[in-house]
Amino acid sequence: MRICKLFNIILFFFSVQFVCAQSNRQLMVQGDQAMASKDWFSAAQYYNRLYNRDSSEMNLQYSYAEASRLNFDLDLAYRLYYKVSLFDNGKKYPLCFYWMGQILKNKGQYKEAKKYFAKFAKTKKTKGTKFNYDYFIAKSKLEVEACDLAMILIKSPVSEKLEHLDTTINSKVSEYAAFESDSILYFSSLKNSSRKDANEVSFNKIYRSEMKNLKWQRVKALDTNINATYLHNANTCFSDDYKQMIVSRCTAKNATEYACELFQSNYVNNKWQALERMPEPVNVKGANTSQPSFGVIEGKTALFFASNRAGGEGGLDIWYTIRNADGTFETPVNCGKKVNTPDDEITPWFVNERNTLFFSSTYHKGLGGFDIFKSEYKNNEFNEPQNAGYPINSSYNDIYYSVNKSRDRAYLSSNRVGSFFENKLNCCNDIYRFNIEPLSIPQKPIDTLKMMTEQIKLLVPLTLYFHNDEPDPKTKNITTSKNYETTYNEYKVLVPDYQKEYPKGAEGDQKEAALNRVENFFSDSVDAGMDDLRKFSDLLQKVLEKGETVKITMKGYCSPLASTDYNVNLAKRRISSLRNYFSETKNGWFVKYINNQAPGEGKIIYEDVDIGELPMSKVSDDLKDKRNSVYSPFAAQERKIQIIAVSFGN
Repeated sequence: MRICKLFNIILFFFSVQFVCAQSNRQLMVQGDQAMASKDWFSAAQYYNRLYNRDSSEMNLQYSYAEASRLNFDLDLAYRLYYKVSLFDNGKKYPLCFYWMGQILKNKGQYKEAKKYFAKFAKTKKTKGTKFNYDYFIAKSKLEVEACDLAMILIKSPVSEKLEHLDTTINSKVSEYAAFESDSILYFSSLKNSSRKDANEVSFNKIYRSEMKNLKWQRVKALDTNINATYLHNANTCFSDDYKQMIVSRCTAKNATEYACELFQSNYVNNKWQALERMPEPVNVKGANTSQPSFGVIEGKTALFFASNRAGGEGGLDIWYTIRNADGTFETPVNCGKKVNTPDDEITPWFVNERNTLFFSSTYHKGLGGFDIFKSEYKNNEFNEPQNAGYPINSSYNDIYYSVNKSRDRAYLSSNRVGSFFENKLNCCNDIYRFNIEPLSIPQKPIDTLKMMTEQIKLLVPLTLYFHNDEPDPKTKNITTSKNYETTYNEYKVLVPDYQKEYPKGAEGDQKEAALNRVENFFSDSVDAGMDDLRKFSDLLQKVLEKGETVKITMKGYCSPLASTDYNVNLAKRRISSLRNYFSETKNGWFVKYINNQAPGEGKIIYEDVDIGELPMSKVSDDLKDKRNSVYSPFAAQERKIQIIAVSFGN
């Protein structure tokens, strides 16, 4: 009897284990299927249930991070990516670094984001990589520059604070595609104003609200000639004579994607006629065509729109088609490679007075998410886009730029911090507006010198690292014949020694963690410092060519654990190596500018400050313990000099 009971208990135990395993596999399959159909919310729920059972599986951590990011749970996504990266360190899941950079950029943490983009850019493609590796490498390099630009733009705002429209217009769902004409605001929204709960999600509709006594009046949906009952209706625009209306109509393909086409209506007998699908070549079967707006190019009326049709640069591109005198439209023209990129370009708006196209993109260098850019149409082409600046752009999505009919105010839609939401922060777009300078006033030219000096300042403090007792070990000299790049190259040769010595005595996960620390130190500190020094040199050359005087302040550091006199001399040798770098790099180009006295020409002034003593260190100073005193990344972090300040002008 006891044997039977014991057998039943064992059988029950294994049955439970089998059911749990089967259930886990089923949940993973369901989560993966939800991801494939782009139902991010459901995928996150399945992965969450699995994660609560066993949070140690790295593949699950990564899948859960992906679903959370796409479902706007950015904090959770970041924690999961970070957890994966701690043990994987970019080997199997290198995109962790890229997505951590994007999340930090969305939060406006540009310096930290820049580190992760740079880190991903240095990863190497491995066999079996399933994503477009070349695209992400190119994009991450652009993002490094974008983070620098973002910090510069924030320091030089282009307009006053934006006005967040009140709850008469905005709700806890998305409002977007706004434009103002004759004190009437047209916009699109998921709310349904015909029901008691104005925030109830329904099909997208086009609304209007009139401004009276400086207040927006109760919003009203356009009639059913325009708002079809069981379709999403959005992105309306009118011709200049107000005789033609173009609207996007969309059907859902899956949980997050839509198939859209353009429809038109003419104003006849004081009434808008029922919308009719626009024929080819405006709509193309199988292609998404949306977000229309009118403009005038070279005296001809043009309809701009976003589309993923064949012949583009990738994703959604900006196209335009010329309207003929008989109301027909010519074959659409792609706005070109300077505007369109491998990513999405959306929400075009052409400002006739400036001959300039405004649009949003996630590829051009911006503050985060979609940024608004402007490209002047000149010499029969759209020129290199410029970022519209801060606070027009934020670290989140900024789209649907438009200018009102009186040309003194602009609108945009954004999910930036402060936008209304039901459950998730930054889930939904709201409408904002701001005053603009009269379009009759010529635009101010970009101050390129100021941009470059600000870029240089962003690189400071610029930290450079050395191997133990380098350069010129076991001397008390205060100068060296080596330049910093030489010491850097010699340092890099020693990486295998660090990888051998520092993990000694460790096994398993501890050994892997030690190797990761060495790898990260050389990548994130040593290599990053050299990269920044090269950028610093390139920018320094450009500002000197413009006749600028530049003071470079340098500081060396020494540890309190060793002889102060010796370490002070060592720090001075290290500063000497940096001066030598500037004298020798670019075939000695900088030499003529060092303390240059020629009037009107650029000039470099060096300034050394007192050698700095590092805080009391816990790093071993026992040279017999080379693992900790020489090869430890913690010890290596203390062997440094810095450019601590840069100033410009006389």
